[in-house]
Amino acid sequence: MDRQGNGRNRFWSGALVGALVTAFVGLIVVGMSAGIYLFGMRVMRSQPKFQPEKDGAVSITDGKGKKQEGLDYDKVTSKMNLIEDIIGQTFLYDEDAEAVEDYIYRGMLAGLDDPYSVYYSAADYQSMMETTQGEYSGIGAMISQNRTTGLCTIVKVFEGSPALEAGMQPGDIIYKVEDTLVASESLEVLVNNYIKGKEGTDVRLTVYRSDKDQYVELTMKRRKIEVPTVEHRMLDDNIGYVAVTEFDVITVKQFEEAVDGLAQSGMKGLIIDLRNNPGGILDGAVKMVDYLLPDDISKYDKGQGKTLIVYTADKNEKGDVFTASDKHQMDLPIVILINGDSASASEVFTGAMKDYNRATVVGTTSYGKGIVQNLIPLGDGSAIKLTTAHYYTPSGFDLHGKGIEPDVAVELDEVLKTQAVVKPEEDNQIQKAVEVMKNKLR
Repeated sequence: MDRQGNGRNRFWSGALVGALVTAFVGLIVVGMSAGIYLFGMRVMRSQPKFQPEKDGAVSITDGKGKKQEGLDYDKVTSKMNLIEDIIGQTFLYDEDAEAVEDYIYRGMLAGLDDPYSVYYSAADYQSMMETTQGEYSGIGAMISQNRTTGLCTIVKVFEGSPALEAGMQPGDIIYKVEDTLVASESLEVLVNNYIKGKEGTDVRLTVYRSDKDQYVELTMKRRKIEVPTVEHRMLDDNIGYVAVTEFDVITVKQFEEAVDGLAQSGMKGLIIDLRNNPGGILDGAVKMVDYLLPDDISKYDKGQGKTLIVYTADKNEKGDVFTASDKHQMDLPIVILINGDSASASEVFTGAMKDYNRATVVGTTSYGKGIVQNLIPLGDGSAIKLTTAHYYTPSGFDLHGKGIEPDVAVELDEVLKTQAVVKPEEDNQIQKAVEVMKNKLR
């Protein structure tokens, strides 16, 4: 067998072993680096209530006192006790009771067979919330996880980051961190437990570059990273360009400041780049659409008398309606760039703007994640992320599994897909967006 075949077999064998181990302990892979999250007491008030019974068992009610059917806890407890007895009598090593308990909860969520429903330990939850705030000690790269293979791939390397300085490239598949095989770890575990760490410490990653069939070892020093969720500049002909990499807590303010700054500099048209944007907080996407659209478009108002941005529906056909209300709008041509890694909140944003014919969409079909996750704290520092509803664009389009198709289709040039930093003038998709914008301005 030739060297190329040997290299690929080694990689996929390692990935398969990791996947089998991961499946055995009850972990479940995540499709993208983020989804849509809903926070707040409005969410919590609608959650099931947990009540102790006289015999010490636990019953679940729907918040109205009606008992819900669920697991046979007597059966589960009996079997767990049996397994615990066997472990105590025959297991060779010392049992880590805390870890066992943690994986019981992870297994409950894994059993739902939904890649977006996840259990977070207290440490995992705290670490994730730090990341959502947009600042952390890490390497400065955006990672996406393929929902089919479970492999984590670099999709963006930030300028001035440790990752860029070490030579990391888009398309690199993360294979090992230090000497630990992580090829099939869940994305959140990979980032929070392996890549992030104490500021100033070194981390060694081994990545697989499929185009060259080679493993590359990269060492970088962790730094405090302020995630640049919004970048902007003025292109030729007074065309504004705003790139949004994620919808985090800090993104709305950054977006509004970027758009206002470009407008004050004489912007005639706006290109919004959502490529590789995996989503984030739904409220952020809603507020950003609200900033661009008027409050009183009556085409799709869902009985609210206001501009509909997005609405959700759970399994009982109940949900939330999000409308425009900030009394602000931008009256100028807009082009939105998307690709196959534009997901969730990115699709909420793009879907609303497209439905109202307020933007021309350029690029390739988006990811197609049209479901909502609620992030629910459990009171002891841990939390679960649970899929609870579909979301729909203003016209009622359910994009889940389908994605949003561009008005103008254009693939990124092959040579650019592994280039760490691509200037706008080199980027053929941006140049196509500029061409579309110039036609709008004529």
